[in-house]
Amino acid sequence: MPCSETALVDAINAANAAGGGDLALMPFCTYTLTSAHGTGGSGPVGLPPITAPIQILGLASTIARAPSAPAFRVLEVDGPANVPGTNGALTLAAVTVQGGKAVGDWGGGGISNLGGTLSLVSSNVTGNSAIAGGGIYTDNGGVSLTASSVTGNTATVSGGGIYKNSGGVSLLASSVTGNTPNNCAPPGGVSFCTG
Repeated sequence: MPCSETALVDAINAANAAGGGDLALMPFCTYTLTSAHGTGGSGPVGLPPITAPIQILGLASTIARAPSAPAFRVLEVDGPANVPGTNGALTLAAVTVQGGKAVGDWGGGGISNLGGTLSLVSSNVTGNSAIAGGGIYTDNGGVSLTASSVTGNTATVSGGGIYKNSGGVSLLASSVTGNTPNNCAPPGGVSFCTG
C-alpha cells in the first residue's frame, strides 16, 4: 500500500469490516501518524482498533506517532474478553512501532491488547510511553514475540517494556531490554524477562 497515513487507516478499516485481512506495508517506509484515528476502550489510538484477524507485513517498515502530534497510543487490539462483539488478532511482521504515548491512566503506549491476540515476528517496539506497559500492555489476551525486541520504552509507574495485567506473554528468541523503570511487570509476570 502507499506510504501514507491515510492509506494505512483506510486499509485497517476495510480489513476490520471484511472480517480480517493481510496488509502489506511499503518496504523501508515510515507511516507517520499525525492524529488519532480511533478511540478504544482505553483512550485515543493512532490507528483504528483491530477488531478482526489482521496481519500487517512490512520490510523494515515503521508505524510511528509524529513527535508533534497529540498524545495517543499507536495500536490497540480488541478481543471478546474485553470488548464484546470483537475478534481482534494482530500479527506484525518486520514492523517497528514507535513513539506512542498513552493518555492519562491507560496502559500501552505502543500497543494495548485488550482481550485479543498479539503476535510480533521480527518486529520492534521502541520509544513509547504510558503509565504502565510503555511498550506493550495486555489484559485478558495472549501476546507472543518471536525474534523481536521491546526496548527504550518508558512507564511512569511500572512495566516500561511490557505490563501483563492478565493473560499470557511468551518470548521466543526475543529481548525486552533497556526499558524504564523496569522491563516487565508485575515481577515474575513475564517468563524470561528480567529487570
